[in-house]
Amino acid sequence: MDLHILDHRLRVTSISKNGLVNFTHPLIKLIFLRNRTRCEFFSLTETPENYTVVLDEEGFKELQPSEHLQVESSIWLPLNVVSNGNASSSSQAVGVTKIAKSVIAPLAQQHVSVFMLSTYQTDFILVREKDLSVVVTTLEEEFNIYKEVGGESVPVHCQDVSNGLQKNGKEAIQPTVHPVLIPQNQFCVMSLDPDTLPSIATTLIDVLFYSNSPKEDTQSSPSRDCIKFFSFSLIDGYISLVMDTEAQRQFPADLLFTSSSGELWRMVRIGGQPLGFDECGIVAQISQPLADSDISAYYISTFSFDHALVPEEDIVSVTGMLQHQRKEPATS
Repeated sequence: MDLHILDHRLRVTSISKNGLVNFTHPLIKLIFLRNRTRCEFFSLTETPENYTVVLDEEGFKELQPSEHLQVESSIWLPLNVVSNGNASSSSQAVGVTKIAKSVIAPLAQQHVSVFMLSTYQTDFILVREKDLSVVVTTLEEEFNIYKEVGGESVPVHCQDVSNGLQKNGKEAIQPTVHPVLIPQNQFCVMSLDPDTLPSIATTLIDVLFYSNSPKEDTQSSPSRDCIKFFSFSLIDGYISLVMDTEAQRQFPADLLFTSSSGELWRMVRIGGQPLGFDECGIVAQISQPLADSDISAYYISTFSFDHALVPEEDIVSVTGMLQHQRKEPATS
């Protein structure tokens, strides 16, 4: 298995709902006018609380400082697992569960915080740039590790990054088991030919910027209600969209495409309070039990909460699994 450290240095930001009007122009430029910006990594996710924008340094230049913009202080590097032609197992699971045991769990044990971004095409594991030496040393037994430099893949070894790793000799701290919310929306994970993006421009702008409803208030949303969630990514020329079936109906059916199974997904939203960025093991909390049960999952971290999408037919067993996990006493 190969692990690629991609040639992007990323910022994780949040735009408040009431401040969106100050950023519509740069966001439209980043989404639709690729020839006007050198941004190669852009992801925008709307949740009930805010808009999470993850973008490279070129894209970040487009966002002006504002009281409505929060910026996580770290530089993040995206990692990508490539199976180099060899299936890692016979498992049919897709998304984060494929890398739960080989990447997510080992990094959690080394107290490395990760920010996950699953797309239609692949999964990006974002780690802080300052943690790179720990990441390489932790994963180099399992993976051939490469760093992309100017389009070339250069092999990386722990001595190449730093010798500052302090291996944690103690047992990893048991992460907090966060409460989860299971909204009723059915979700689709889809893609789009970038050349047809202009054809859906008005619909996409409407869904992203004008579809807020005052009744979608997180404070009063019980678990059986639907929540607002829409994610658009344009990364290295590939587009990925995650939306619920209500939003999907607004788009021309012949332009958006999904996997041949046309699967519908349900969401597990992780966190009762905003999670922050320093806690480790949050992704492992969800991905490990799913991997153990061979259940596919897409995973999208945002500025405040984390979101796992699982196949609709598995939501009952996943709900039971996570409830059981919360009742179990923490063991070291």
